[in-house]
Amino acid sequence: MSKPPEVVTGDLEAPANTQEGKAATSAPAESLRRTVHEVWLSGTEATDEMRRFTDEGAQEMLPDESEAVLAGQRGTVVVDDYLPGRESPEDEIQIINMGPQHPATHGVLRLHLELDGETIRRVKPIIGYLHTGMEKTAEALSFMQGPTNVTRMDYLSPLHNELCFSLATERLLGVDVPERASAIRVMMTELNRVASHLLWSATTGLDIGALSMMIYGWRERELVLAFFEKTTGLRMNHNYIRPGGVAADLPDGWEEDVDGIVSGVLAGLRDYEDLLLDNPIFLERTKGVGVLAREEIHAYGVTGPLARASGVAYDVRKAFPYSGIEQYDFDVPVFDGGDVYDRFLVRFEEIRQSLRIVQQVKATMPRGDYRTEDRKVTPPPRARIDQSMEALIHHFKIFTEGFKVPAGETYQAVESARGELGMYLVSSGGAKPWRLHVRGPSFAHVQALPVMLTDSLIADTIAALASADPVMGDVDR
Repeated sequence: MSKPPEVVTGDLEAPANTQEGKAATSAPAESLRRTVHEVWLSGTEATDEMRRFTDEGAQEMLPDESEAVLAGQRGTVVVDDYLPGRESPEDEIQIINMGPQHPATHGVLRLHLELDGETIRRVKPIIGYLHTGMEKTAEALSFMQGPTNVTRMDYLSPLHNELCFSLATERLLGVDVPERASAIRVMMTELNRVASHLLWSATTGLDIGALSMMIYGWRERELVLAFFEKTTGLRMNHNYIRPGGVAADLPDGWEEDVDGIVSGVLAGLRDYEDLLLDNPIFLERTKGVGVLAREEIHAYGVTGPLARASGVAYDVRKAFPYSGIEQYDFDVPVFDGGDVYDRFLVRFEEIRQSLRIVQQVKATMPRGDYRTEDRKVTPPPRARIDQSMEALIHHFKIFTEGFKVPAGETYQAVESARGELGMYLVSSGGAKPWRLHVRGPSFAHVQALPVMLTDSLIADTIAALASADPVMGDVDR
């Protein structure tokens, strides 16, 4: 920032009888200047080019107004879901910002909206306000420490992040995990999907005016988080799923806890459907709102509940099974409306299917160890540390230096609560990843917002945005 100009305060008369006064009167005129206040005036330090984009009332969506850019902002790259309305004169078009400080933008997301009255003509999603740098941070952490980093990206599906990283690491290591560890992973991640969908149902209901939905969704989610806390010690960001297995076995009485979750959530789902699905206000706020066509799903790489609500039956659990999930019987719910209403239906049904998987895991939980016996990867049992100096040294080294992973690269994907979560992991043969790049589902969903919002009413913005369920930690990595 350039220094503000000094302010001349008029005739500065110094006391004539003092030594300071004599020196002042003999000094050049330029020295008789002083800064009264360090005042910063908006726009004084910016160039004319920068002011053109920041001055209120003179904002532009983009300096590049080429046809390709306009098509992306207008959501017409593939198809156009809406009939074009009347075009207003240029002086009646206004640009407003929604976010990044907004209670309904699901984190620090900023939407640049060009409005023609109440109709949105163009949308520019602006990201980067969070930017945690977790992909770069992974290069400074060992493979053992990796899960505690990635678990904070999509903080509403932390166990899916941990599972994806652990599976990628195990593939490079060539390590197989015990059947019990795989079953625990499946059960915990499916419960995490239930918790995430319950939170989405609660907050999206609140966003569109169903205040009771916020209370109900939070109520059932608490059942799942209480079980997570009992099992992992934490309600979120668990660092529970690790390369080689899981951090600890299931607690005593876990079967009764799971039964309570299943019965409680299923009862809650019936309440949600009675509250919402036949409510005329809810139908008006969701039917035909935020529509995504099948062509747009494919063009923008949209996955998860958004894709399945538009008729795209893609699920990583079916297409590329992991952790033995193929041995459990479940369906992939698919609807054709592609609007906010069908996204509610998809997530409600996904909760039921996830609970169906959890019940099967409970009924068939294998006996055995909860982590691999490969001592290069797994620290020694706690009891051995008190008995053997070698075990103590091994425990110390594996948690300080980590284990070395053979050089190579791999891509691993899992079906998180938001869609396909993929991790591209590269090892140079050391104890730390050489490179980690994450394919976050929320990133693709944010880029598809212009398709969902353009030519719709601004009153529908919050419902459409909420239905995409973006987590900004999953975007600004």
